[in-house]
Amino acid sequence: MDRSPGDELRAAVEARRELGPEFEDSLVEGFLEKMDAEIERRVDRRVAAHAPAVRPTVAAGQRLALAIVSLGLGVPATVGLAIALDNPFFVIAVIWIGIAVVNSVFARAGQPPAPHHDPQR
Repeated sequence: MDRSPGDELRAAVEARRELGPEFEDSLVEGFLEKMDAEIERRVDRRVAAHAPAVRPTVAAGQRLALAIVSLGLGVPATVGLAIALDNPFFVIAVIWIGIAVVNSVFARAGQPPAPHHDPQR
């Protein structure tokens, strides 16, 4: 809105004087619509100023898909290495630790950040 609410009201009163009482309802409606739009604009501005920064989250479906793919690849790899190697424990441990780390990082990416606790408050 370019003019202040006071200016708008003065303009509506002046228009009413010039146009007469038969236009009063239309002038009041127009004034109220302008005030409503101004209030919405101010509320939107305040909400936007106080809204927390939103980071994209990972959907639950994506986390489930990663878990299924991890198991689908990890289990056959474990079986294959257990059959092929004499002492597969180290290799299998590295594979499963890697799978666990990837899934954990991916799952945390889908969670909102924890609230910050300020011990000085």
